[in-house]
Amino acid sequence: MADAGLIQDDERLRRLEAVTDAALSRLDAADLFDELLDRVRDLLGVDTAAILLLDPHAQQLVATAAKGLEEEVRRGFRVSVGRGFAGRIALTRRPVVIEEVTPDAVVNPVLLAMGLTSLLGVPIFARGELIGVLHVGTLRHRQFTADDVRLLELVADRASLAHFARANNLAQTAALALQRSLLPNQLPEVPGLAMAARYVPGHVAGVGGDWYDVFSLPSGWLGLVIGDVSGHGLQSAVVMGRVRSALRAYALVCGDPAEALALLDRKVSHFEAGSLTTALYVMVSPDRGKIRISSAGHLRPVLAVPGRPGALVPVHVDPPLGTGRRPPARRQTEMDLPPGAVLACFTDGLVERRDEVIDVGVQQLVDAVRPDPPEEVCRTVMAALGVEQPTDDIALLVVRRQPTHG
Repeated sequence: MADAGLIQDDERLRRLEAVTDAALSRLDAADLFDELLDRVRDLLGVDTAAILLLDPHAQQLVATAAKGLEEEVRRGFRVSVGRGFAGRIALTRRPVVIEEVTPDAVVNPVLLAMGLTSLLGVPIFARGELIGVLHVGTLRHRQFTADDVRLLELVADRASLAHFARANNLAQTAALALQRSLLPNQLPEVPGLAMAARYVPGHVAGVGGDWYDVFSLPSGWLGLVIGDVSGHGLQSAVVMGRVRSALRAYALVCGDPAEALALLDRKVSHFEAGSLTTALYVMVSPDRGKIRISSAGHLRPVLAVPGRPGALVPVHVDPPLGTGRRPPARRQTEMDLPPGAVLACFTDGLVERRDEVIDVGVQQLVDAVRPDPPEEVCRTVMAALGVEQPTDDIALLVVRRQPTHG
């Protein structure tokens, strides 16, 4: 009997190692689902294994991966929470065993067509929330044991990790696509001005909330915007897109950048609660000789005029957008933009370093900005501030009024 106990313990250990193998962590989400289902079929001696993930909006389970039940996935089978075998597991959030499959017990026609006799299913949780169901089945009568249930629950835990990896990959892809659609592929050609820009992601996901925008207005004025939405990833990219679109709309009805930012603040505070945003809005006059600037918590731009050293523009820095508090009236600053002058707008990732006060980086930027062609200014600034491996996103927008000749 002692030998039988040792054999049983060895078998349990083999089963445990098979589903906690470190090699599994190196697989991508889709491959991990497939590998887990292959292993669980082998370990439990079952004929089918399937994962159904929860669609929270529809409150339905969707067939996502299967072994022996591939038709279920090909058909895109869905079952509502509470209906049938998988639906009952999702509703009760507990393992369910069916020793004799009947049409009353299951609603999936693929399970019946397969001739499955016995089924075992367990819920899949992530951070305490139900995200799906994992079930296995046999073509012969089977009495599933408590050990079988525990093993399947362990596999479900691994499946939840795969789900998160899959979800993160999808979110990152979506965020990248969204961000690329919002950042200008090419800056517009504007009479009397030359422009250049840089965007460098400072996060492993490659997606942040920094953005810049350039647009012409019916009045002949030109709008320049640079901003920073707190956070990273898809949610920040979505908020960035909403803020960008809203500011464009307000710019059409406001000839004052401070007024446009005041309207944007109300929108962000109400509809994007919890998303702290800074923005700098610059309007350039039709003759390109004047600029109006308003800052919502954003760093002041640098102005370099021929014959004078570069300097920060003396613009009032009002509170960021989305604080939820009613700020005092936002202010604008109007000033000349002489021929040959360069205006450099930027986000804090360009000048902020963890080991030094931000003033050091700002001064380095001021020293680097010269009244030169914008593309040359961008190259000089990026080299001077050493941003090959930034720790935060960087956006830089440089505009120069074309010099007069003769």
